[in-house]
Amino acid sequence: MIEDPRTLKAIKNLESPRSVYLVVSSKGGVGKTTVSTLLALVSSIEGHSTGLLDLDFVNPSTHIILGLDPRVIKYEEEKGVKPYMVLDNLYYFTIVSYTMDNPIALRGGDASNALWEILAIVRWNNVENLYIDTPPGIGDEHLDILYRLRRIVKPIVVATPSRLALRSIDRLVDILREMGYGEILFIENMGNGLLRSYAIEKKLIYTGFIPYISEIEESIGSIEKLLKSDLLSYVKTIYKNLRGFTRG
Repeated sequence: MIEDPRTLKAIKNLESPRSVYLVVSSKGGVGKTTVSTLLALVSSIEGHSTGLLDLDFVNPSTHIILGLDPRVIKYEEEKGVKPYMVLDNLYYFTIVSYTMDNPIALRGGDASNALWEILAIVRWNNVENLYIDTPPGIGDEHLDILYRLRRIVKPIVVATPSRLALRSIDRLVDILREMGYGEILFIENMGNGLLRSYAIEKKLIYTGFIPYISEIEESIGSIEKLLKSDLLSYVKTIYKNLRGFTRG
């Protein structure tokens, strides 16, 4: 079977960063996008060249959290696409710079083709840590990426302390195990640490929890406010715990 050239190019692009984290959840509404964005911000202010890639085509929202107008997000094209520099150490790519926040409905093969196209053309040459925010769910396109990139990415599973959310996470963890992922990182969002025992039971690597703080809603849309948020100390702890898990 001949490998899709886009897959080979995507693998080459993603081999440049030292760490590539795929932030996943089998259920929407768990705060996965907020977690992805905050981790990228913390990584950048800690002095590491950082990338944030929004792979959610149906409901992209990292730009809303960062307070970025799609019209100002511009990319340079040089042997591919260079991500947009948000801060000195933070580089960013989202499809909304092309769609101007208009909804696009992609299904099946179209969704998978679009995901691989983005992964193949965006270059992360000078990035040390890359955080990829994925759409919620475990559709065919997600499974394809998880399987083909299993040598490169570290999955970060985000969950809330909800019985319904955990039942859904059980299925996702089983799928990741079947694909050969030995180390599965776990973040408890909108919680207080109660899911540590769940992570231990499931043999997940518990990296910490982020409590629910109502002020986060007021901070969304302002990088300055996000960096002053009380949540940041929790995110910094998680970030430090993630640093030990890199490719290889």
